[in-house]
Amino acid sequence: MSWFKEKAKRILTPTQDKKEAPDGLWVKTPSGAVVHQRTLRAHAHVCPDDGYHVRIGSATYFELLFDKGDYTELDTTLRSSDPLQFVDKRSYADRIKESTAKTGLSDAVRTAYGKVNGQDWVLGCMDFQFIGGSMGSVVGERIVRALDYAATHKRPVLMICKSGGARMMEAGFSLMQLPKIIAHLLKLSELRLPYITLLTDPTTGGVTASFGMLGDITLAEPGALIGFAGPRVIRETIGRDLPPHFQTAEFLLEHGFVDRIVDRRHLKQELQAIGQLLVQ
Repeated sequence: MSWFKEKAKRILTPTQDKKEAPDGLWVKTPSGAVVHQRTLRAHAHVCPDDGYHVRIGSATYFELLFDKGDYTELDTTLRSSDPLQFVDKRSYADRIKESTAKTGLSDAVRTAYGKVNGQDWVLGCMDFQFIGGSMGSVVGERIVRALDYAATHKRPVLMICKSGGARMMEAGFSLMQLPKIIAHLLKLSELRLPYITLLTDPTTGGVTASFGMLGDITLAEPGALIGFAGPRVIRETIGRDLPPHFQTAEFLLEHGFVDRIVDRRHLKQELQAIGQLLVQ
């Protein structure tokens, strides 16, 4: 027994000397798979065991899609104002400051241009971590300016959608972004320039009701939540149980609302094929 205790002293690390693993190194997917962040980065933030697509932001999408991560961002100086001086539990102005400090973002969408596998593209990408990816005046203005840039320079557009809907702190100002964006999409259509949408988790509310579903080709990531109102609201409104897997990308593909589900690891190649087919 004394030999065992002596051996244990040399092998075992005292409790006070043990180091905790840093938070956030591991991700557990809904199926129970556990994957290291390093592995996720190597697989475009898709779990290799079950194909679960971890939510990512605009910076990561731009890094994945633009060649060598090289792009030029558009309209970085635009900032949200507080036209209604809106206050609920906190003022809207404080919410904007808090989201900016927390995320390093200036609003819920970023737009940029660059090359994707050698082809010129304009990309827009929404960020859910900025006030739920909600669509306010700056989101609408950045999108229409990106569409105008694409029209002027004859480039196709990919819009990556990820949103909780309209930004109600801006009320009517937010809702008016919908027809504004649609009007500029019509200009792009007249020039026969492709407008592609990618619906990611989650895409809901006013984004789904407008530019999210108006792509010449509508793509979606596997398992993405896509819909307008939430399942509970719909159930209470129609008084019926909803179908299994309602408002998933797979359900919408089956019913004709989505053209194709694309694994994020193959998205860049998918854009290249679309560009070769549609860009004249």
